[in-house]
Amino acid sequence: MTFAFNPGRPFTADFRAVGGEQIERAIAMLEDQPHGLHEAIHDARKSFKRLRSLYRLVAHDAPLFQGQENARIRDMARKLSTFRDAAALVENAVYLREHAASEEQQLALDKICSILASRRDRIAESEGDLDRKIEATIVDCRKALSALAHVSFQDGRRKSARRLAKGWRRTLRRAGRARTACAASSDTILFHDLRKSTQDYRMHLALLREAWPSAMQAKRAEAGELADVLGHLNDIATLVALVNERPDLAGNSKEHLFSSVAARQDELRREALQRAEKVFFDRPRKESGTLELLWLEAGR
Repeated sequence: MTFAFNPGRPFTADFRAVGGEQIERAIAMLEDQPHGLHEAIHDARKSFKRLRSLYRLVAHDAPLFQGQENARIRDMARKLSTFRDAAALVENAVYLREHAASEEQQLALDKICSILASRRDRIAESEGDLDRKIEATIVDCRKALSALAHVSFQDGRRKSARRLAKGWRRTLRRAGRARTACAASSDTILFHDLRKSTQDYRMHLALLREAWPSAMQAKRAEAGELADVLGHLNDIATLVALVNERPDLAGNSKEHLFSSVAARQDELRREALQRAEKVFFDRPRKESGTLELLWLEAGR
């Protein structure tokens, strides 16, 4: 099973299978840790993101289930976030260094990369309760599996196609509102909202790719590129907030860091808006209506 619905299967069984696969994958990663502890945490958190997107797709038909499980999965991810967030800051500082506009900026960012890497390593060493957090997360995963086993939907083909189209339309409308807001403001929160909508859209394209595999794959690639740009913007904002809170992390390199950040943020915002216009080109009602027809045809 992959992260995708099968239009020829009853929706409830398929929904449980797709969601259950992600939960079981997260449990296996956290228990077996085949590529090390922190890679296991990273992979488990990716499964949690897929689950939350899956559940948002059916929020209208299962609001209590979606609300309860979204909160559970969000809290599970947060339990494991400390080290991963610290590692992401290092990766973003490296990214900024690669785009430095001058030798002075590059030298300053070299220093910041080194400081943040040391901070990441200290956090890893100090997380003595990480094993306990992992055990608690596995317990929560099993509770999530139990909840998933009890959710059910009307399984008729037309009901299922309409349900998916409705969830698709809600995702596109959220993305449209976020895109409009980002065009009028450079507020970090607004671009983060656009990122979340884009990530959901990308995962929904994966879930329903059997409706039109080639088109969905192309659209998914475009959405992935947009999500990457928005991800860099979000990471930069997180880095700036941390340095403002802890100026010692940048020392006398703070000025060079902020000049590098300002220029890169402007470039990324422009690129994000250009890509978003292409990804979210069609009107939500039109695209979701097309999706509904394609899903009905694929299930014949």
